[in-house]
Amino acid sequence: MKSASQAAAVSAAEAGEMALVHRALARDPGAFRLIMKTHNQRLYRIARGVVRNDAEAEDIVQEAYMRAFASLDSFRGDASLSTWLSRIVINEALGRLRKRKRIVSMPKNPEAQIIRFPLNSNGDDPERTMAQRQILGLVERATDSLPGVYRTVFVARVIEGLSIEETADLLGIRPETVKTRLHRARALVRKALDDEIGPVLLDAFPFAGRRCERLTRAVMKRLGFEG
Repeated sequence: MKSASQAAAVSAAEAGEMALVHRALARDPGAFRLIMKTHNQRLYRIARGVVRNDAEAEDIVQEAYMRAFASLDSFRGDASLSTWLSRIVINEALGRLRKRKRIVSMPKNPEAQIIRFPLNSNGDDPERTMAQRQILGLVERATDSLPGVYRTVFVARVIEGLSIEETADLLGIRPETVKTRLHRARALVRKALDDEIGPVLLDAFPFAGRRCERLTRAVMKRLGFEG
């Protein structure tokens, strides 16, 4: 049960989201930018968790934003803005998979789908930096190799850090199903990863810097705010 202070914080957050939505509905460019800057990374991670392809995940997020902004007046705050956007991204991503009529298999070349991350290193230790890159590559390949039903749960819970309840709500499944799929996903991932590399999962599938700016600019241009 939430305390009075927690309930007040949630209420304030909800009011802030609705105010931001109203600003966007009034065609405030700053509101659109803030929405995207806030949610880009999570939406990208979720999209990539479904389609397992960098460029396609970025395209999915862009299309999802266009769909979301076109129907923003339907947002009532029944779920958080993050959850609402995430559902649109998942629907777009799953639609892409259905259009392919098959699940894309893991590439034979293990280097093909590795995303190069900005690492938590100052560059003074080349061996440490290389080790981090190798570990992150293992994380990505292990995640990509999961069957789709397990991969989306794993990305949401372990990489994105959503709660069981949030994951269940996002994917439209029961919390018990989330627990079962997560248990299986972790068992599969453990075949490829050491328990010691768990903390670096926080750095997996980032969406910041140039990529974040590029997607934000592209959507703003499509909205007619930039030439």
